[in-house]
Amino acid sequence: MKSRNAGKEYYLDAHKAFEKARRNREESSWMQRLRADAISSFAATGFPTIHDEDWKYFDVSPLAALDCAPVFDYKLNGLASGGIDTLGTDKGSRLTFINGQYSAELSTPQALPAGATVCSLAAALTAHAEVLQLHLGRYATAAQSAFNALNMAFLQDGAFIYIPDGIVIEEPINLCFASKSGDATTMTHPRNLIVAGKNSQVTIIESYVCARDDVYFTNSVTEVVAGDGASIDHYKVQMESEQAFHVGTMQVQTGRDCNFASHSIALGGKMVRNNANAVLGAEGTTCTLNGLVLGHGEQIIDNHTIMDHAQPRCNSHELYANILDGKARGVFNGKIFVRPDAQKTDAKQSNRNLLLSRDAIIDTKPQLEIFADDVKCTHGATIGQLDEDALFYLRARGIDKDKARDILTYAFASEIIDQIKVEPLRDRLSNELLSRLARGR
Repeated sequence: MKSRNAGKEYYLDAHKAFEKARRNREESSWMQRLRADAISSFAATGFPTIHDEDWKYFDVSPLAALDCAPVFDYKLNGLASGGIDTLGTDKGSRLTFINGQYSAELSTPQALPAGATVCSLAAALTAHAEVLQLHLGRYATAAQSAFNALNMAFLQDGAFIYIPDGIVIEEPINLCFASKSGDATTMTHPRNLIVAGKNSQVTIIESYVCARDDVYFTNSVTEVVAGDGASIDHYKVQMESEQAFHVGTMQVQTGRDCNFASHSIALGGKMVRNNANAVLGAEGTTCTLNGLVLGHGEQIIDNHTIMDHAQPRCNSHELYANILDGKARGVFNGKIFVRPDAQKTDAKQSNRNLLLSRDAIIDTKPQLEIFADDVKCTHGATIGQLDEDALFYLRARGIDKDKARDILTYAFASEIIDQIKVEPLRDRLSNELLSRLARGR
């Protein structure tokens, strides 16, 4: 296995090859600077280690040791729409990406209200350069983490969503990222930028799936900018290969009187790290970050959240639930910051953990850092197994042991699933959960 420094050098060499392959492609000077600054940032820091507090329970050395090749050109590789579990809904625009690059053949864009745009980021670099230059890389910066830096350094494509002031998009926008490595271990770095104008409304489903049970590395970054009065429902579903590595970052910046809600569902992957960060940047905003993890085998699934109350009179709600079986390990680290000027803050955070085996492990660390005095903030965590009294109650009414366990486990997860407003997605995840519980027996 390569050392941490050897892993860093490998990615630096891979970036040189990446830039050489792109040398003849036209690109704006500001984008070139972003990429150059990002790889310089990664070169200065390298990968985090378990000695870094935020990575204490997520050892990236197996990931750093992978010889991951960037994908330079889009290839359909014989895939058809029926060969990809696209999740989401059949209605609304769908953008499909194969190994991080836009697939026109597998995408179904729909007509949108005047001024609204849903397209690939690569196309937006030319057609919407002014918006991208204003927002891209401003919120999820290379300086924040090595993985943000790698994402920007290797940026090729992703999704661009722009909703003008006052526009309501009725149907969900579906973003599907499918990976297929084949003979080589690949890495992809999707970058998504979502900009919602004043009093706009949109629902976005961001899904990560595999076309085959391959080893690969997905490193995604999604930046969300919510204008004053905007309402955004966001769903991230990660159901990748159980041999895959996934690091995902969502960075949200809100305006005044926004309503932003994100639900993260993690079902696949060998090692998964989700970072969900929100800056409540103006008064009157309500922000919800929820998450559900279903882990088994030797999966490691790590959720880190930051809820930054930067302005007064904002509300935040967080509920993360982990269901762990086998030797799976779950991590939850939730930070709530209340800045000195953020009076009248109301923040609630809860982490609930259900361990279905003796070998499953959870590491949980809810955190509050409060620098204002007129606030209501609560946080807590629970860890336990299925309630024996509840099991006895169900069995006494003629329900067999396995079915009783499934009922109680599903009830534990349903508090998250029931909050999903998109009915086809909610039904699909409910069925997936029930199916996995049955197979788990």
